[in-house]
Amino acid sequence: MIKIGVFGASGRVGKLLLEDLKVTPDMSVSTVYVRNELDFSIDPSILITTDMKSFLNSCDVVVDFSLPDACETLLETAMDIPKPLVIGTTGLNTYQLNLLQDASKVMPILYATNMSLGVALLNKLVYQASSALEGFDIEIVEMHHKHKKDAPSGTALTLSESAAAGRNLDINKVRVSGRDGNIGERTKDEIAVMALRGGDIVGRHTVGFYNDGEFIELNHTATSRNTFSKGAIRAASWLSKKESGLYSISDCLELN
Repeated sequence: MIKIGVFGASGRVGKLLLEDLKVTPDMSVSTVYVRNELDFSIDPSILITTDMKSFLNSCDVVVDFSLPDACETLLETAMDIPKPLVIGTTGLNTYQLNLLQDASKVMPILYATNMSLGVALLNKLVYQASSALEGFDIEIVEMHHKHKKDAPSGTALTLSESAAAGRNLDINKVRVSGRDGNIGERTKDEIAVMALRGGDIVGRHTVGFYNDGEFIELNHTATSRNTFSKGAIRAASWLSKKESGLYSISDCLELN
C-alpha cells in the first residue's frame, strides 16, 4: 500500500484527490498538510497536520496542488526529509523552479503543469507540428475559470516551450503575452500566448499554426478536474519506484 500525503487538500484538485484515492487500489491517503484547518471532514484515520516534518514523515509519496509559496516551503523542507514529490502547482517563479531542480538531485520529482494524458500528447504533437510547419505563425490561446490566479496558464507556457523547441528557438526571446496599441506587424518567430478568464471553464488550450491560405489548430478541452487528480495518482504510483531525478508527465506515460 502506497501512503499518499496530500499537499493542498483544500483546493479544487486537492479535494478530488481525497475522493479518487478512496477507490484507488493499493494506494491511500495517510496525511494531509494544512496551513490553518480543513473546512470539511475527512476519514479520522488520516493525519491532519500543520507541521511539515510530521507530514513528510507520515507518507511515502507527496502529491502537491497548492500555491507557489507553499510549494517552495515543501521543497525546502523535503531537502532534509526526501520523498517522491508529484508537483502540479503552476506559476512557479525562477527561484522556485531552480529549487525544484536542486531538490530533484536528492529525491524523485515529477513536475507537470498539467497532469492529463491528452495534454501530454498535445505537447508532443505541438513539437512535431512546429518542426514540420516551417513558416507557419504560432498562436496559443488558453481559457480558464474566473478564479484562476496565474496567467498565462502553466500548461500554455509549456505548450509554447514545446513549439519553440520544435524550431530550435529560445522561448524567452520569442514569446509574447498580450498585444495592445500600435505595436507593428507580427514578427516572424514570435509565439503569442493569450489568456481568457471567465465562468467555470475547467481548461481549454488551442495551439494554432497559421499560414497564407490555410491553418491548423490543435485543441484540448478538460471537462472535469478529475482528469488532473487521476493523472496525478497515476504519476504518484509510477514515481514511487524511481530514483532521484526530475521527471515529466510524458516520462510517466512513456511518450518521449
